[in-house]
Amino acid sequence: MTRKVLHALSPKRLARRLWPPLVFLAILVGVWELALAVDYVSESILPHPKDIVVSFWELIRSDFVWDDIAATLWESVAGFFLGAALGLALAIPSGLSPIMRQMLGPYAVALQVTPRIAIAPLIIAWAGFGYSSKIWIAAIIAFFPVYVNALTGILTVDEDAREMFRSLGASRWQTFLHLMVPGSLPVMFAGLKTAAGLSLVGAVVGEFISAERGLGVLVQQFSSQLAIADAFAVILMLMFLGLLLYGAMEWLERATVFWLHDGRLVARSRRRAARAEKKRAGDGRVPSEPRPTLAGRR
Repeated sequence: MTRKVLHALSPKRLARRLWPPLVFLAILVGVWELALAVDYVSESILPHPKDIVVSFWELIRSDFVWDDIAATLWESVAGFFLGAALGLALAIPSGLSPIMRQMLGPYAVALQVTPRIAIAPLIIAWAGFGYSSKIWIAAIIAFFPVYVNALTGILTVDEDAREMFRSLGASRWQTFLHLMVPGSLPVMFAGLKTAAGLSLVGAVVGEFISAERGLGVLVQQFSSQLAIADAFAVILMLMFLGLLLYGAMEWLERATVFWLHDGRLVARSRRRAARAEKKRAGDGRVPSEPRPTLAGRR
């Protein structure tokens, strides 16, 4: 594990992955500063990047902003888990039963195409002005990507593999557990990663409408006071929160659906072969010919 972390954090690997976005960021900041230097944009509308960085640093060093960060993060995470649970709970029976799919499909699409900003006031009126309403708004926004991707993953399982399970006498539960679930995981995680970011959007939308604390409240307050640099700094915090949620789902996908990454699969085969040889050597056995593995074939 330590060797993998050190390999991922090696200077050459980090430089190879970071230089393209850093070059684009340098170009963006250069154009930004040029537009301000030639008075193409007023500083009261678009502050200097260094002013945003200073505001960001001052905010994270203050005491009050962490309560707002915690509120928005809690609403986003709770809304994501609630929306993902509802999406999976409806996608699984829809994928297994055509009747359920016909019953639930039109309503799921209708919910998706309905502007959530229009129903957000109703949710706040039903659930109150506390955390519950923001969590439900985040859950409704996060629901559809999980539902449609999980359903697509279940429906697109390889028919040849399904026929093989049927010929081997596997039950419906065994087919679902050992074929449909692993086969649908790559598509399902695509929906989970999308939903993780959308849950943050839902939480902020709820805070815009009615809330006492949260990063959405801070954006509104700073914008109304024309403290544009502070508003940009809060938006920067929201961006980092979104990256944190997306990165968590990306890590979970790489740990769960490891067969999507051929390099990791080859490395795992090599580690298993090395452990087997080491165990045989420790037992005093004569090392046998190495068995053909995926790594050996490559």
